[in-house]
Amino acid sequence: MIRHLKTARSAEARAEDDARVRATVEGILADIEKRGDAAVRDLSERFDQYAPQAFRLSEAEIEAAMSKVAKRDLDDVRFAQAQVRGFAEAQKASMKDIEVETLPGIILGHKNIPVNSVGCYVPGGKYPMVASAHMSVVTAKVAGVKRIIASAPPQGGAPHPAIVAAMHMGGADEIYCLGGIQAVGAMALGTETIAPVDMLVGPGNAFVAEAKRQLFGRVGIDLFAGPTETMVIADETVDAEICATDLLGQAEHGINSPAVLLTNSERLARGTMAEIERLLKILPTGATAAKSWEDYGEVIVCDSYEELLQQADFIASEHVQVMTDRDDWFLQNMTSYGALFLGPRTNVAYGDKVIGTNHTLPTKKAGRYTGGLWVGKFLKTHSYQKVLTDEASAMIGEYCSRLCMLEGFVGHAEQANVRVRRYGGRNVPYAEAAE
Repeated sequence: MIRHLKTARSAEARAEDDARVRATVEGILADIEKRGDAAVRDLSERFDQYAPQAFRLSEAEIEAAMSKVAKRDLDDVRFAQAQVRGFAEAQKASMKDIEVETLPGIILGHKNIPVNSVGCYVPGGKYPMVASAHMSVVTAKVAGVKRIIASAPPQGGAPHPAIVAAMHMGGADEIYCLGGIQAVGAMALGTETIAPVDMLVGPGNAFVAEAKRQLFGRVGIDLFAGPTETMVIADETVDAEICATDLLGQAEHGINSPAVLLTNSERLARGTMAEIERLLKILPTGATAAKSWEDYGEVIVCDSYEELLQQADFIASEHVQVMTDRDDWFLQNMTSYGALFLGPRTNVAYGDKVIGTNHTLPTKKAGRYTGGLWVGKFLKTHSYQKVLTDEASAMIGEYCSRLCMLEGFVGHAEQANVRVRRYGGRNVPYAEAAE
């Protein structure tokens, strides 16, 4: 039996929020498409109180920003980027071009081709998400993307030095100080001064996520990566302090960040709820985390591990922290999530910042049908075919002709028939094929 000791806001209330965001984004994207740079400038001034002469940073501005970053911080960024780069390179090595002879004289294959241009969005509203630059820019670079542009909002009326440093060190070809809907809209639609990209990647708030959703089709996107979600699956092998810490560590992202505890121990559930209340009083980001926990926090108690698994796959959370006596069992059996963090020695913050896996992950149940951002998202797998002999073309042509006529495609059938006539020496007239 599944018992909810704490529930979040209703689905109806969340749907109303989504509708308001959807309408706002639609209007802003239409304005950017119509007025280009003028709209982008107006929006930046309105939302970020920032309207420089140019939003693209010059080499001198990049160097000036980097000079403000402490050496220790730059070294830490280099370390994190090395971990992300190393894992992305290992992933890319697993993706092979193939070519096989499926029948005598018939060659089929595929090539993995990088997207030509990518726009990487790096959030920087409440917190400067330096790590997001590693996740998108570095990974796109490993994939071989020719043009990588990156954009992040200003902080305090200027580009954030550490974000600029991370973008530059990661390999961005163009860096913009531009945030929110205006950033992703400008990168996707293009303006007088910003050439459009083929693909948008990177996390963001609800407005950025909705903008990417509305732009999908005109450009590619990595996935729907909206407000952070976290889930802790725990049994009595761990204690309330570590569960509460891992929940609040993600709830501080924003006031609409779902945090869910799944456990088969009511004692642990109630202990975690009490520990959360204690930690909220001393956590410097407690005001944000408290609002998020109040509106989006859930505590669910199940009777069995099978019920825990069922609930976890139903919720399909972005981050899933598993701390049980059978962590590998969850790894083997879970099917819907963004990323797994197995055992009490790891945690979501490791993945967010430094360990090497990508932190741009599916939210709002998108883990049911997609994984997170990885080097493969920047690669398009294109197939090709070659027929090397007359005999092979005539043989496959006869099958093709009959299958085309089965569907009523006479013109398709004639594409096959002309090869049968030329390469097989058989007289298959057009009129006969149409019978």
